[in-house]
Amino acid sequence: MSIESPLTVGQKAPAFTLPDQTGQKTALRDFAGKWVVLYFYPKDDTPGCTIEAIDFTALSTAFDKLGTVVLGVSPDSPQKHCSFIDKHHLGIRRLSDPDHEVLEKYNAWRLKKNYGKEYMGVARSTVLIDPEGKIAHLWPNVKAEGHAEAVRQKLATLQH
Repeated sequence: MSIESPLTVGQKAPAFTLPDQTGQKTALRDFAGKWVVLYFYPKDDTPGCTIEAIDFTALSTAFDKLGTVVLGVSPDSPQKHCSFIDKHHLGIRRLSDPDHEVLEKYNAWRLKKNYGKEYMGVARSTVLIDPEGKIAHLWPNVKAEGHAEAVRQKLATLQH
């Protein structure tokens, strides 16, 4: 269960190491000196998650030009990530967090309500991390459509 200790702009981003879609261990420290967009989403190949993934992929060249790595994180397995990537021709690295360890550190594993039922699940959210490893901006509750462009715009503003 998430310990709802809110993240704040300016604090050091919580360290993590997770497998990507190929099973390769990926750690935040691997991207020292770069901007990192860490976006959390509930489930591969669902409508909102697909829109968001396609939008981030479409803007991947723009993020590259801004010296930024984009990482998508969900509880799905690396194998499921590979199927999702292949099906929608995605270009964003996906990290697998089945035990919710990183989701909890980043307050993306939260109590949700749907049709009167309460359950723990992934809250669509994004954290922008600066080259020093500090949180530069937070989007705690994201609407998938148009989000990738909003992140790109915020990043461009912060860099200039």
